[in-house]
Amino acid sequence: MSTVQRVAQVFGWVFVLVGVLGFVAGSASMEEGMLLGLFPVNLLHNLVHLAFGIWGIAAARSFGGAKTYGQAGGVVYLLLAVVGLVAANPLDLVPLGGNDIWLHALLGAILAYFGFTAKEVAAAAPAA
Repeated sequence: MSTVQRVAQVFGWVFVLVGVLGFVAGSASMEEGMLLGLFPVNLLHNLVHLAFGIWGIAAARSFGGAKTYGQAGGVVYLLLAVVGLVAANPLDLVPLGGNDIWLHALLGAILAYFGFTAKEVAAAAPAA
């Protein structure tokens, strides 16, 4: 498994966990709840985390899928950080302000780094 595939797999499982924890934190509605007392979440936010997690787990099955996940996910999360600076809760749909800004920037930078620098490793030749 390549590094970018491992990153997609780890991010996928973490996002699934975060999505589930968001529901446990009591934000199973469009009303904002606080995950770990730090991050505002709501129903849509939790569903996005679950979807992004499932995508990461599925993408980790191939180099190309994982690379695309890193690139697209990285760009999306960097954009979310910028949007969070401008509007804490755009259209009253998903809370993006507060601590989510730095978290989205960090996640986006990591995903983009691994997605855009990924190099496919050639399979080793069988031993004679």
